Amino acid sequence: MVIWSYRSFVDAEVKVPTLDNVSVDLMVVLGTTSMPIHQVMRLSRGAIIELDATEQDEVKVLANNLPVASGVVVVNRNRIAVEVKQMLPRASDHR
Repeated sequence: MVIWSYRSFVDAEVKVPTLDNVSVDLMVVLGTTSMPIHQVMRLSRGAIIELDATEQDEVKVLANNLPVASGVVVVNRNRIAVEVKQMLPRASDHR
C-alpha cells in the first residue's frame, strides 16, 4: 500500500512556494582599502581609490553580505561581468 508518492503529490496540484519572487542583493568585491574619514569626506567624482588587488585577482560574490562564490572579472564588448569559477560552501550558522 502506497501512502504517499511523488505522482499523487503532483496530481493533487498542491501549491508549493517557489523562489521566483525572492530578491537577493548581490555584491562583487574587487578589493578593499582603508582610509581616514577626512579623505572619504573629500572624495568627489573622478577620485581614484587604490585597492589591495590587481585585475588578475579573484573576486568574491556576496549574496545578502554572505560569500557564495568566487570568480574573475571579464570584459565583453565594453561590459564588465564576473565569471563564477567556484561556488563556496554555505556557512553552517546561516540558512
